[in-house]
Amino acid sequence: MAGAFLRGELHVPTLALRQMVAHAYDCYPYEACGLLVGDASANKVVRFVPTTNVAASARIYTIDAKEHLHAQRAAELEELDIIGVVHSHTHSEPYPSPTDVDQAPDPEWHYIIVSLKRGLPETRSYRLVQGIITEETVVPV
Repeated sequence: MAGAFLRGELHVPTLALRQMVAHAYDCYPYEACGLLVGDASANKVVRFVPTTNVAASARIYTIDAKEHLHAQRAAELEELDIIGVVHSHTHSEPYPSPTDVDQAPDPEWHYIIVSLKRGLPETRSYRLVQGIITEETVVPV
C-alpha cells in the first residue's frame, strides 16, 4: 500500500545513509554521532544532522547540547521531530553495547549504528525500550 510503513522498518534517504558513513569516517578514530530528523508516525527519516562528539572517545559518544537544541528547533520549524540518533562503532559490531542501552534517552527513538569494524561500513537500526533491543530494517529511499 503506497504511503504505508510497516512496523519494524525505518525509511532513510540514501543521501542520509551516505552522510552517516562519511561522518563516521571523518570522526575516526573517535565515535561519530548525529541526529535523525523526520516523521515519527511514519518511521521516516527526512535528514541526518551530524553533531560533535564532545566526549571525544572511541568508546562512547555525547552529542553537543547546543547542536541538539539547534537541530530540534530547526526540525520544529518544518513540523518534524528528532526521531533518533546515529553513532559509530569504530572497532565493534553494529549492535548496541551495554552503554548504548543504558544511555538510550528516548524509547520512541531509532538508534542507528554505523560499524567500521570490517572493510565496508555496516549500518543497522534498533529500538531500545526498557533494556530490550529490537532490530529494525533500514529501508533506503
